[in-house]
Amino acid sequence: MARLIFHVDVNSAFLSWEAARRVSNGEPDIRLIPSVIGGDREKRTGVVLAKSIPAKKLGIRTGEPIGMALRKCPDLFMAKPDFRLYEENSQKFMDVCREYAPIVEKASIDECYLDLSGTHRIYPDPIALAHKIKDRIRDEFKFTVNIGIGENKLLAKMASDFEKPDKVHTLFLHEVPQKMWPLPVGELFTVGSSTADKLRRAKIMTIGDLAHTDLEKIQKIVGMKMGKHIHDYANGIDPAPVLAEPEEAKGYSISTTLEEDVKKASQAYPVLLALSDSVTSRIRSDGAKAYCVAVTIRSNDFKTKSHQRSLMNPTDISDEVYELSKELFDELWDGRTPLRLLGVALTNITREDTMQFSLFQDEKKEKARRLDKAKDALNAKFGSATIVRGSSMQSKIDVGKKYQAQIEQKKKEHKI
Repeated sequence: MARLIFHVDVNSAFLSWEAARRVSNGEPDIRLIPSVIGGDREKRTGVVLAKSIPAKKLGIRTGEPIGMALRKCPDLFMAKPDFRLYEENSQKFMDVCREYAPIVEKASIDECYLDLSGTHRIYPDPIALAHKIKDRIRDEFKFTVNIGIGENKLLAKMASDFEKPDKVHTLFLHEVPQKMWPLPVGELFTVGSSTADKLRRAKIMTIGDLAHTDLEKIQKIVGMKMGKHIHDYANGIDPAPVLAEPEEAKGYSISTTLEEDVKKASQAYPVLLALSDSVTSRIRSDGAKAYCVAVTIRSNDFKTKSHQRSLMNPTDISDEVYELSKELFDELWDGRTPLRLLGVALTNITREDTMQFSLFQDEKKEKARRLDKAKDALNAKFGSATIVRGSSMQSKIDVGKKYQAQIEQKKKEHKI
């Protein structure tokens, strides 16, 4: 039976989701102006997590420092990341996808694979189906997706990266010579910048060149395993299955694929901060705590690594999870291989109050927990970006003071 795979990818997800919220509130569409998600304008700290097309035209790049972006565009519009908003929108579009496909694999917060193999009697025209899904997401939720269609996950992924936004593209095996082989070798999925440089030095300039080069030569250039992997990909070969999600989650997790590589720890920390805030907010809302914190990274050569640590006492405290996430990240990453995905997970969940009290430590924890819960309450009442975290480079004390000041200000404004 021939396979039929869709790859659904939200266009500029973080910025699109923020823009859709603002448009629904009657505000201008920030997708139409130079705008970014991330950073602090006043302190000129942080990094660009997502950018609009007008910002991209000005040379602003994902992952670059905010100060550099502001030099390119002093009037740049900036919005802080809001991972609760992102999770809500992620759930919305994936729920739509699950209505049409028997198997859906969540690849990250803004992309998923649909396995529609064997559904030709239900959906005789897969291109029409893709347009139906794409248009429904756009019309119902006010953000756009690209959908790629192919006979495996690689081809569907490559197709979804063709012209954007709000498009449907196919890349079937018989289309590979015309649509994929002429592309620069660096555009092949999982070929990072360092691998692409090695290939170009060997005069392998396009994906077609890679596909037609002897496998042994490729393996001498980039290694045995990586050589076989990218040579198969260049020829459109990918046997990986679309994996169904487990019926019941055993923990709380969130991950995100960045538009461009993370090459410095200082770029990763703000993302880990936002992820930690989001996942701890969810676990607190369920009245649960976690005995284990894990961090996942995925490099631009598609290698995934995870590192976890068990705790003596379970936690639901944002700052505690963030600090541990940084430690796990520093132990996990070699600092050399560029990264495309970051994730934070809380596992070994308990809903029992099993905290063992120790005078000084737990006094600090309870204060942090009260601040977190106050922040959650204000965000729930007045919007999920009402109280925002400080820069990842702030100390715990600075973050706590900033939380408290924001909370007191909101109490005055709203008389709560």
